[in-house]
Amino acid sequence: MEVRPNFAEFLKIASAVTVEAEYTNRLVDIIHEGVDVAIRIGDLPDSELSARKLGEVRYGLYASPDYLRRAPPLRGTANLANHDLIMHAPRGRPNWTLINGPRRERIDQAPRCAINNIVAATNMALAGLGIAQLPQYMAEPHVKHGALERVLRDWARTPAPVHAVFASSRYMDPKVRGFVDLAVARFLGEGRADQTQA
Repeated sequence: MEVRPNFAEFLKIASAVTVEAEYTNRLVDIIHEGVDVAIRIGDLPDSELSARKLGEVRYGLYASPDYLRRAPPLRGTANLANHDLIMHAPRGRPNWTLINGPRRERIDQAPRCAINNIVAATNMALAGLGIAQLPQYMAEPHVKHGALERVLRDWARTPAPVHAVFASSRYMDPKVRGFVDLAVARFLGEGRADQTQA
């Protein structure tokens, strides 16, 4: 499940608690910036912070039906060279590493658009500007409504782990423990994630 509905559910349960949320791609310094808990997607660097794994984000390649009608045939990863790609690139040179069982393909071509925000990448795919690699939990509702189609279904990046990260589990504030426990329960139930600092 997404983190944003968790906020609403948590606030209903903990009526005396207030929440200040920041949605960002940067790596927040939890201790020095006074952040209670962060939800992070991807492998965690070694640190003195505590963390609980919530689940993982699974990905797929998506494009709008309008784009696919106009675009060249797409029968395999080699055909991606003939397509407009929308790459989520928070840092460094944009590229995709796609996995299909034991097979691995690196897509290194220059994208039509490299962007550091996954919501913006989704919107560009919806606008028919190319193929984007998106979290399934974000893209599949658009597939259900016919606004996106999944392509090359057997290929995607490896799933990314999702963790709740906080300063210390030894002296955890009860409100932080309550939010983390709720997030663990919901993510285990539905296996989805969002990029949020809280």
